Amino acid sequence: MKYYSLHNKSLTVSFRDAVVNGIAPDKGLYFPERITPLSKHFIDHINEYSNEEISLEVIKQFIGNEIPEEKLKEIIRETISFDFPVEKVKDNIFTLELFHGPTMAFKDVGAKFMAKCLEYFNRNTEEEVTVLVATSGDTGGAVANGFFDVKSVKVVILYPKGKVSEIQEKQLTTLGKNITALEVDGVFDDCQDMVKSAFLDTEVSRNLTSANSINVARWLPQMLYYFFAYKQVSQLGKEVVFSVPSGNFGNICAGIVASKLGLPIKHFVAATNVNDTVPNYLKDGNYLPKPSIATISNAMDVGNPSNFIRIQELFDGDFEKLKRNFSSFSFTDKQTRKTMQEIHDSSGYVSDPHGAVGYMGLKAYNLSNGELGVFLETAHPVKFLPVVEETLGIEIAIPEQIQKVMGKEKKSIPITTYNELKAYLNS
Repeated sequence: MKYYSLHNKSLTVSFRDAVVNGIAPDKGLYFPERITPLSKHFIDHINEYSNEEISLEVIKQFIGNEIPEEKLKEIIRETISFDFPVEKVKDNIFTLELFHGPTMAFKDVGAKFMAKCLEYFNRNTEEEVTVLVATSGDTGGAVANGFFDVKSVKVVILYPKGKVSEIQEKQLTTLGKNITALEVDGVFDDCQDMVKSAFLDTEVSRNLTSANSINVARWLPQMLYYFFAYKQVSQLGKEVVFSVPSGNFGNICAGIVASKLGLPIKHFVAATNVNDTVPNYLKDGNYLPKPSIATISNAMDVGNPSNFIRIQELFDGDFEKLKRNFSSFSFTDKQTRKTMQEIHDSSGYVSDPHGAVGYMGLKAYNLSNGELGVFLETAHPVKFLPVVEETLGIEIAIPEQIQKVMGKEKKSIPITTYNELKAYLNS
């Protein structure tokens, strides 16, 4: 499998180089040269396969022969070593819980898969790679956990001061060893801009790679969620609509790849908070990024989503084709809190703010009688403890994964400007 730059299709590299480099030399995102649909027999009989078997079948074409199959099976086994249950919320609405991993966020899968791939590619070298990543919340903790103590890899995580939850901050600032957290006086977009500047800067970009969803090894494994969900609901005999809480749009983009592989998904809904660049684009075709706004669903506080260009590529740059298969709606914090309460009152289900936004996406889409909606619950409610407990008037038990980081000391380096990041990377 080759990957091309979305800035220049003639610029192609191997999967290994796409992972190690993160982005192309012309600063374009990498995209697979082809997507070959899986067999109809496999899709029709998906409930006969284990999650590990499904994962291998889905992802192996994107790896090619660059990782031996037995090693790839081992990486998959370590990556998906927890559950991905679908839970019923209403008669025709279900949620796919993606928070049963080590940091209780959906990004655990992509972070672990990328870390194990990079570890394999670096197995015979002492040359150190620096993974540089910006986070609006859950990415930082997942990357820190996934890459912790990986040979020949240093991780530098930029996060916006005061704009991630206490638990999210603990997860990315307390591990130490090869993990360093830089606390940026600004918003997520400032963090992301600094990371992009570092990749453009020839004085620091050598041996840098990214663990944001711009990296193909972080992005593509998210395809698996849609196969796992479909496996659980396929026997209900309805067309499936997925609503995805969306910030950088990597997760929903991977879902669209899953549909290109033959998974029968009727429609995609990208549900956002008030950071509504994509919902506005779908109204008039004008893509106008803007500064991000802080919300209670902070992992989606992105004003210029990196992966939307990949979504446009998946629809051949055809705006009308995109609109036929893809919708996007935005919601306020007030609407999010109200929906969290409504979900809890009607079903007893406790949703985090991001899942509530996904649920509202299905309501805005307005499912027909022949459709079944699945919204993605991307993080455990405990990660947004004050918001959830205040909104619902309940106490949430602290899971073991969270308890083990709460008593640890935060260690971070405060920075304000790109020059401070550059000085750190060069030190």
